[in-house]
Amino acid sequence: MENLKPIHHLRSIADLLVDWLPFLITLLIGIVVVIGAYHLLIKRQQATGHVVGRQVLIAVIAGILVVTLILELPIDNEPRGQLLSLLGILVTAAIALSSTTLLGNAMAGFMLRSIRNFRPGDFIVVDGHRGRVSELGLLRTEMQTEQRNLTTFPNLYLVSNPVTVVRASGTFISSTVSLGYDVPRERIEKCLLEATEHAGLTEPFVFVLELGDFSISYRAAGFLEDVKYLISAESKLRECMLDSLHAAGIEIVSPTFMNQRRLEPDQVFIPKGSHRAKPKVDPADEARPEERMFDKAEIAESEAKAEDRLKEVIEEMKQLDKERDGKADDDTSQSRFEELQAKRAALEAEIQEHKEAKNEDDEAKNEDDEAASEKR
Repeated sequence: MENLKPIHHLRSIADLLVDWLPFLITLLIGIVVVIGAYHLLIKRQQATGHVVGRQVLIAVIAGILVVTLILELPIDNEPRGQLLSLLGILVTAAIALSSTTLLGNAMAGFMLRSIRNFRPGDFIVVDGHRGRVSELGLLRTEMQTEQRNLTTFPNLYLVSNPVTVVRASGTFISSTVSLGYDVPRERIEKCLLEATEHAGLTEPFVFVLELGDFSISYRAAGFLEDVKYLISAESKLRECMLDSLHAAGIEIVSPTFMNQRRLEPDQVFIPKGSHRAKPKVDPADEARPEERMFDKAEIAESEAKAEDRLKEVIEEMKQLDKERDGKADDDTSQSRFEELQAKRAALEAEIQEHKEAKNEDDEAKNEDDEAASEKR
């Protein structure tokens, strides 16, 4: 009997291996499939802007593998059902915990789309962040800042916080300067109004903001029609204010100005050369840094405008088609319909170009991120 014990143990091990063999084979195949899918979809794929979709696909494959492994376990149906129930509870709890934010952002996205408070290309200010809208999504809104960086806001955050939108039809821009009580107000206002006009702004005006203990605060403002170049216009207004005040012999120092050097009584603090007239530059030849700062926002704005024009063309084509229905075609309606068809084709091609440009920008961004991660 003692000689039969090893044989009995070997048979028990063999029976155990037979029972667990399907599970082990399934586990091995599943690991190979998941690793192969990861290398095929993530490692070897070129960055195309659809990384999230590939990650979701791998997660689905892994989930199917887990369910299959539970079904292949050599256990009774009752504990197998309990394991499946536990897995279902865990998945449901994860979805329930994440759905609050997910659904909130989705509903906020629908709200932003319905009220149309802003659209791609618009200047907005959110919680100290200023830039142009480069993308409007269902869950998030992307803004391109003055440094050409991309800042993403959850839509729920935009609904819950004040958003300042610069109107596309134009806006007033201003700049503030504080000057001493010894300079006549009329003289300062005249200089600031001239500076505002030289900056290319219309409807200029000057406000006295504050009568301080040591200086008076003035604000010069004017209307800017082309808000695409808002940042350059603000800088140009300050430049013109500086040049105009210096040209008029007005020092931009408050009475608290202190210098330990011994100076002559007629010494003034105006940079040399400020009295010289600056060469006039054609506005078309001036450098426009906004074109580089907000390149993605420009593409998004152009695409949105092209889509709006395309909708108008399609509606006009439908209306023209209804009017022509049952009537003899005349040359005028036929030529107009052909013109609309050509315009529709051109707009569709333009929209496709914009989408390709956005995809190229996303690919470049993903490649930069991958290169940075590899360096780390």
